[in-house]
Amino acid sequence: MATTEQVMKPATDGLASIPALLQRNAKQFGSKAAYREKEYGIWQTWSWAMVEKEIEALALGFINLGVNEGDFIAVIGRNRPYLYWSIVAAQSVGAVPVPMYADASAEEMAHVLEHSGARFIIAEDQEQVDKVIEVQESLHQFEHMIYLDPRGMRKYDHHQLHEFSHVQNQGRAAYDEFITDLQERRAKLNYDSTCVMLYTSGTTGKPKGVVLSNRNIIESSKNSSEFDHLRAGDEILAYLPMAWVGDFIFSIGQSYWTGFCVNCPESADTMMTDLREIGPTYYFAPPRVFETQLTTVMIRMEDASPFKKKLFDYFMAHAKKVGPDILDGKPVGMMDRFKYFLGDLAIYGPLKNTLGFSRIRVGYTAGEAIGPEIFEFYRSLGINLKQLYGQTESSVFITVQPDGEVRADTVGVPAPDVELRIEENGEIFYRGPGTFVEYYKNAKSTADTKDALGWVATGDAGFIEESSGHLRIIDRAKDVGQMASGALFAPKFVENKLKFFPNILEAVVFGNGRETCTAFINIDLTAVGNWAERNNIAYASYQELAGHPQVLETVRAHVEDVNKSVAQDAMLSGCQIHRFLILHKELDADDGEMTRTRKVRRGIVEEKFSDLLVGLYDGSKTVSTVTEVTYEDGRKGSISATLTMVDAAVVPVTAHKVAAE
Repeated sequence: MATTEQVMKPATDGLASIPALLQRNAKQFGSKAAYREKEYGIWQTWSWAMVEKEIEALALGFINLGVNEGDFIAVIGRNRPYLYWSIVAAQSVGAVPVPMYADASAEEMAHVLEHSGARFIIAEDQEQVDKVIEVQESLHQFEHMIYLDPRGMRKYDHHQLHEFSHVQNQGRAAYDEFITDLQERRAKLNYDSTCVMLYTSGTTGKPKGVVLSNRNIIESSKNSSEFDHLRAGDEILAYLPMAWVGDFIFSIGQSYWTGFCVNCPESADTMMTDLREIGPTYYFAPPRVFETQLTTVMIRMEDASPFKKKLFDYFMAHAKKVGPDILDGKPVGMMDRFKYFLGDLAIYGPLKNTLGFSRIRVGYTAGEAIGPEIFEFYRSLGINLKQLYGQTESSVFITVQPDGEVRADTVGVPAPDVELRIEENGEIFYRGPGTFVEYYKNAKSTADTKDALGWVATGDAGFIEESSGHLRIIDRAKDVGQMASGALFAPKFVENKLKFFPNILEAVVFGNGRETCTAFINIDLTAVGNWAERNNIAYASYQELAGHPQVLETVRAHVEDVNKSVAQDAMLSGCQIHRFLILHKELDADDGEMTRTRKVRRGIVEEKFSDLLVGLYDGSKTVSTVTEVTYEDGRKGSISATLTMVDAAVVPVTAHKVAAE
C-alpha cells in the first residue's frame, strides 16, 4: 500500500518532464533507434539524437509562430513520429498538447477544440484540415494550423495554414534568436506542470478533458516499466489512437523513460503485415483486436484441409490444458512438455509468427474485459498476455498482473504505489501517483470523482479476493443490477462469452429489473461472409446476411452454448439469454452507438432500438423498424428492416436470490 508521501514523492535525478527525458536519451542512447515509420514500403529510422534535433527545431518554430506558455495545441492524425514529436515539442515550450481521435467527426472535434480553447492545431493531412475548417467559425481562440502532409493543400489560403517542415525550417533559422527562450521554458517544467490533456471517451455524455501532470505520467511509466522489466532494447508497434491514454503511456511515457523504440505502421490496412515485420517484444491491444485476430485464425482453419484442421484442434486442446502452466513455470509432466514442444513446432510457433507475436515478452489487454476463452487461447500459445485495469484518470495503471499470477477472472493486484478501496456498494476506489489533476473547466465533476484525499471513484463494481489480493471486476457499477427474481445481473460477463465466437462481433445484453435476459447481437461480417462464400450463399448486404435463417440458427447455437456456461456460475446463472435478435446494422461510433474507443453506449442503444427491445419481451415473432444512419461523408439517411426474434434454450437452475448489498 502506498502512503500519501510516497505518491507525492519528488522527481528522481531531476527528470521532471518528458523533454528532460528526451535530453537524457539523446545523450545516453544517442545512436539507438527511437522511432521507425514505414513509408512507401520502406522503414525509415530516427535515432534519439536525431529525434532531439527534430523536436528542438519544431519547438523553436512554435516560439517563432507565437506559441505561449500555457497555450493548448491540438494534435490530430494517425500514429506518426512527426505527431509524437509535436506533442513533445509542445511540452518543451510550456504548452499543453491535446491529442485527438483521427476518426472523429467535425462536430466531435469542435467540442474538444472549443472546450480546450486550442490556439494551434497540428493536423496530419487534408482530411483533418477540412474537418477543422468546417467548424472553424465556432473556434473563437483558434489562430494557426500546421499540416504534415502537403498533398492537396496547394490552393488553400495559407494565412493561417503552415506546412510542418516549413515551421521546422523557420525554427532552425531562428535558432540563435530563440534557443535561450526554449531552454528557459524547458527549465521551468517540473513534476506539477501539465504534461497532457486527454479527453474521456464520453460513454455517458460529452467527453471531459483529463489534465495529467508530469508526475502522473512519469511515475506511472517508471513504476510500470520496472514492474514488467521493460528496457531500451524493447520494440513496440504504435497503432492505437493517439488520443487514448494507453497509447500515450506506452508510446511516450514508457518509451521516453526506458528509451525503447516506437514503430509506426504505414497505414491501418498494412498494420498486420508491419506487425509481423517488426515482431514487437512489448505489445498492447484492446480486447477487440485480440478478438479480431482470433476470428481470422478460426476462418483460416475452416478453409484448411481436414487433416490440418484435425491437427490444429488436437494440439490446441493440449495447449489449453498445459500451455498456461508452462508459461507460468508451474510443474508439467515430461510427456506433456514433449507433446507441447511438438505442438510448438507444428502449430503454435507458425501461428505466433503469422500473428506477429513470436518475440513478445509482455503483452497487455485493457479498455474493457476480455472474454476468458479468448484470454486463455493466447496464453495457451505461450504468449505472456496479461490484463490490466485502469482508466484515463489513473494514467492507465490501477491494477496489474504479476508474472506467475496471471488469471482470466481477475485483473491482478494494485499497481506499484497504488491503493485500492471497495465501498459497501461494491464500487472500486483508488489513489496513486497517476491520479489525475482535474477535469478541465469542470470543478463539479472533479469533486464528484476525486475527493480531498485523492481517492477516485471508478464507477466499476468489484471485490478483492482475500486469498490472493487480486481484484475481480463484476461490471460497470451503473450496469450491475438485479433481475426481478433478485438474481445478480451483470451484462458484460455474458457479452464477453458471446464475443468469443468468431461469428459474433458485438453483443448488448438487457435484463435489469426484468424476469429474463435478452440480447442484441452484431454478426462479424468477415467471419459470417466467409462462411456464406464457402457455402455458396449469395448476399448483397450486412442486413441481408444478418437475417439469413442459417445465420440465425448458428447464432442461436452460440447463445445456447453461452447459456450452458453461464448456468455453471451460481452467482450469475440468472443472466442466461432467453431471446435475442441480430441487429440490421453494425453499432457505429458515427451513429453515436459506440465511443471512439469502441465501447457500447448502452443507454443510447437501448433508447434508439426501444421498439426492438419491446418486441423481445412481448413475445413478438418479428418487428419492423426504421433506423437513422450516418454515411461516411456525414450525410444522414435511414434503413428499414424486419427483424426476427429468436428464442434460445436455457438451462434450469435452482432459484436463488442475491442480497441487495
